[in-house]
Amino acid sequence: MSPMTLGASLQTLATAADGEGHFPPKVSDFWQPFWRLGEIGGQSIVITRPMLVATLVFIVLTVLFVTAARRAQVVPSKGQWLFEQVYDFVRNGVARDMIGTRDFLRFVPLLFALFTFILLCNLAGIIPGIQMPVMARVGFPIALTLVVYVVYHWVGIKKQGGIGAYLKWMIPPGIPSWLLPLIIPLELMTFFITRPLTLALRLFGNMFAGHMLLVVFIVGGWELLTSGNAGLALVAIPAWLMAVIMTAFEILIQGLQAFVFTLLAASYIAGALADDH
Repeated sequence: MSPMTLGASLQTLATAADGEGHFPPKVSDFWQPFWRLGEIGGQSIVITRPMLVATLVFIVLTVLFVTAARRAQVVPSKGQWLFEQVYDFVRNGVARDMIGTRDFLRFVPLLFALFTFILLCNLAGIIPGIQMPVMARVGFPIALTLVVYVVYHWVGIKKQGGIGAYLKWMIPPGIPSWLLPLIIPLELMTFFITRPLTLALRLFGNMFAGHMLLVVFIVGGWELLTSGNAGLALVAIPAWLMAVIMTAFEILIQGLQAFVFTLLAASYIAGALADDH
């Protein structure tokens, strides 16, 4: 596999012809503008490669969902069966188990969309010719987290009957008054800062780290192979073998992270719907 298929970011680990390396990578090395739209206030407006991959994932999912809905049969085809298994997993294995049978159904579309979108965006990191895990760009996990953030706070405010009652609900009952100056900031930080921050960074960190591991083994093997040293060239074989093993492991992590994000989103919604803290 040529390292060029991994995109411009892989060049950060390559060795320059004059002996000066590009490592460690800089922030600018991960900026991959694809199409420049113009400039506003001295800032370039561009479409980046991750944006194109995310758009492609959106189009693929839209086509799959519409096609599955239009061709639904009593006796499902193999494609419909697979689609229904994924839907059933999110509906019953995540939404109903976490939120409860009374309220879960109205949140299934959101959770199903989150799971499938994140899963395909993650899997884009190992598809030849694309190899770009969209969630390895922190802006995308932040955007998805913002959706979850708005939903579970809106649900909580509606459940408690107003913002004031919702903020009061966040404080555990029975806390001694002398502890309130300590507990109140901690609880507010948990609901408004810690939860969204960890939700976004967990997904970003895992996808970015996995992608960089693949970069190390693939580009490292390429550099060894083209080093001009026969002994080093032989080491390229185990390096690429590790790349294959890590790719299989990465598939597992990609699916797991889509599940974890969706599960935590359902957990936050369930918490906002709870009668007690």
